[in-house]
Amino acid sequence: MRDTDKKKKIMVVDDDPDILLTLGSLFKEEGYEVVTVENGLECIKELEKGFEGIIFMDIMMPVMDGWETMRNMAMGGFMDEKNIILILTARRIPDEEMDEFEGYIQEYITKPFDIKKLITMIQKYTKK
Repeated sequence: MRDTDKKKKIMVVDDDPDILLTLGSLFKEEGYEVVTVENGLECIKELEKGFEGIIFMDIMMPVMDGWETMRNMAMGGFMDEKNIILILTARRIPDEEMDEFEGYIQEYITKPFDIKKLITMIQKYTKK
């Protein structure tokens, strides 16, 4: 798989079914391969299956929250140039855990979000 193909994959990790449906549909319409999962544990499973690309990560989720997910990603070797992490959360102010992942998180996006800005952001990372 070419590097540009990897960048066209998007995973949305969020426990809100409306966010999963909306972003999943939006990104598919834009031509991206999209995976949607409802918690961090499911995210880790997708990474173990070989997912590489852009990950929209919610922070507040049941089962495994975003911070714990990223800790598990680091332990599993998934926090590298193959994955671009964009936080998508209702928290206006980043938690202190943000410092722990400073070099890995590319964007901190708060809900509600502007869909056009999300598309522009994705295009920046995929150079589409």
